[in-house]
Amino acid sequence: MSNTVITDPRRILIVDDNPAIHDDFKKILKQNAATDLSDLKAQLFGESAAEEDQLCFELEDAFQGQEALERLKSAIAAGNPFTVAFVDMRMPPGWDGIETIKRLWEVDPSLQVVICSAYSDRQWTDVVKDFGIRDNLLILKKPFDNIEVLQLAQALSEKHRLTKLFESRIEDLGQLVEKLSANANADESVATTSS
Repeated sequence: MSNTVITDPRRILIVDDNPAIHDDFKKILKQNAATDLSDLKAQLFGESAAEEDQLCFELEDAFQGQEALERLKSAIAAGNPFTVAFVDMRMPPGWDGIETIKRLWEVDPSLQVVICSAYSDRQWTDVVKDFGIRDNLLILKKPFDNIEVLQLAQALSEKHRLTKLFESRIEDLGQLVEKLSANANADESVATTSS
């Protein structure tokens, strides 16, 4: 069996042509994430979050789809893949969000994606025509609420981690079955030659 350890880096790729949007994500996910969730936990449960329970997101910027694809490939090659990508729909003059997502999923189909879309952008029915119904694709309408972004980042990062853990366990079980089958066949072979 493998001793695969599934780390939880919560690496997020922000893909948007507007630098102000990148700044917004940094404010939401880096500076306020731990404080906001600690405050929420204190309100709900009457206790403050321990230091180790606080979220830590690692963000990386891409201002065009092509740049996002290169960052994704580099991250995978370095063994430090992204878990979530927040992708803008309109990023002139390059690829739009749909083309960007298609290219990202060609490299990493497990990437959790949130389309960041203004109300005037494509509707969900149009997105479904392009991708079908997928469990790793959501839409977040702009202007977005800070807590929604935080919750999406947290939930999708955890979903990605658990999916990878599940895949690892399935692989371990497959190897165990192969080993047990090989041992059973060897025992059967010995028994047959002894008779």
